[in-house]
Amino acid sequence: MAGQAEAHGEGSGLVFHPLDQFKITRLFGEGPIEWYTPTNVTLWMALAALAIVVVFVFGSRGRALVPSRIQSLGEVAYSFIYKMVEDVTGHDGVKYFPWIMTLFLFILFANMLGLLPMSFTPTSHIAVTAVLGFGVFFFVTLLGLFKHGFHFLGLFWMSDAPLILRPVIAIIEVISYFVRPVSHSIRLAGNIMAGHAVIKVFAGFAAIALISPVSIVAITAIYGLEVLVAFIQAYVFTILTCVYLKDALHPGH
Repeated sequence: MAGQAEAHGEGSGLVFHPLDQFKITRLFGEGPIEWYTPTNVTLWMALAALAIVVVFVFGSRGRALVPSRIQSLGEVAYSFIYKMVEDVTGHDGVKYFPWIMTLFLFILFANMLGLLPMSFTPTSHIAVTAVLGFGVFFFVTLLGLFKHGFHFLGLFWMSDAPLILRPVIAIIEVISYFVRPVSHSIRLAGNIMAGHAVIKVFAGFAAIALISPVSIVAITAIYGLEVLVAFIQAYVFTILTCVYLKDALHPGH
């Protein structure tokens, strides 16, 4: 969980700020934050990338016949994502497996590291998830246009529907298509932010002696749930990417 609860009495009330954990701060010095300023977001994204390298490069470097735990973890993740890509996108989509695997691992490790005490979760910020979501959107759209030309627009024209309904359906399909990157990014950031905020709210109530035991039990339960959510949100983002990639590769299906 990014940050720890800070609760104190002001008069007769209890004051804590569950959203403070999402503040972006400079790593060095003071002053305004520019696009090139190293921040806590930069740090924890770099740590997520470093953790991926440690697990999947150094952890499996020996490639032992009897794998270590780290090597087993890497092999399971590799097989899991590879099968997902092949099942959803077909054989043509396997060539894009490295890209999809990278997306999954970055989101998963960023989510998991964000559950450590005093850490920061980059995926709780829409600025980070929007780059991922819109990156997927532009890539699959340009790929579809490159591979199929104007035939890619057939994705919006339901030839099996009654003729009178086709224009209406086409408008709905176009709107839903361009909403994809927004929902893709907001879903991830919203779920991660909500879980961390709830944990910090219960942590704030832990300062009250009467409620403290209940708060600790609630924090433990929600924390366990957040571990599951961290994986599920990485999975959901990845499988939606596969679905969008399938539309780019096979717009007629």
